Amino acid sequence: MKPADILIALLVAIIWGLAFVASRIALDEFSPELMTAMRFSIAALPCLFIRKPNIAWPRLIAISSTLFLGQFLSQAYGIAHGVPVGLTSVVVQSQALFTIGLAAIAFGERPTPVQTLGIAIAAAGLLMICGTVGYDFSVSAFAVLMISPVSFAIGNILLRGARGVPMFNLFAWLCLATAAPLFALALVVDGPAPTFQSLIHMSLTGLICLLAIGAVSTSIAYWLWGRLLRDYPAAQVVPFALLVPFVGSAASSIVFGERFGPLRLAGMLTVIGGIAVMVLAKRPQILKTA
Repeated sequence: MKPADILIALLVAIIWGLAFVASRIALDEFSPELMTAMRFSIAALPCLFIRKPNIAWPRLIAISSTLFLGQFLSQAYGIAHGVPVGLTSVVVQSQALFTIGLAAIAFGERPTPVQTLGIAIAAAGLLMICGTVGYDFSVSAFAVLMISPVSFAIGNILLRGARGVPMFNLFAWLCLATAAPLFALALVVDGPAPTFQSLIHMSLTGLICLLAIGAVSTSIAYWLWGRLLRDYPAAQVVPFALLVPFVGSAASSIVFGERFGPLRLAGMLTVIGGIAVMVLAKRPQILKTA
């Protein structure tokens, strides 16, 4: 990779890690539904200037409901209900485990022995983390958070069927398809009056956090990441995503003073280690059917 593109990959990883912290701060002012709706409303603004890509609405909605709505709403809910930001950033990255499993089912992509080892390591790490649940946050909050990597993985699988369309256009319209139902959900769950009061009386800090996670983390960072994946093999680009949980954990430790017990920290490091094994392994084999 060119030095400039290496810097871009590092920048994207840092942005995504810091986005977890910005989300936590924004949740002091907004409900999970409203914050996520605002995130994707801001990211959908390019739709005012670009056409909808050549993709059927049902597929567009299916991708947006999993890759964005399910992933980020469950993240926000987990953080809002006490799951530490650093732990959240690690759990979300476990989507690699579920993506490989779903790809085996959907496309017959048999994991290599090394990838299978990585899956086992990451799964062991998740079990270690589960052993620490119920003390500083509830089991239900962690259960909802686990929807995030699963939904993320399903979205990854569905996204593979949308090849041949401009990625920037696609992601902008995915954001639009995500924002509309989230606003409706916020009005139903929070009520019209509290929803509009939150928007009218948002602080400057809240606005900056929304712009950070909407314009920077969602629009710009995803576009830069897509450009890197277009120009380089995934094996060269994807490992940079392993930096995200480290950035998220370090930032949350500095900003919120988060600390992790030995078992939880060991579980987090084990998950990241398993993901590293999966990501750095060779591509899976395609099972041939008669």
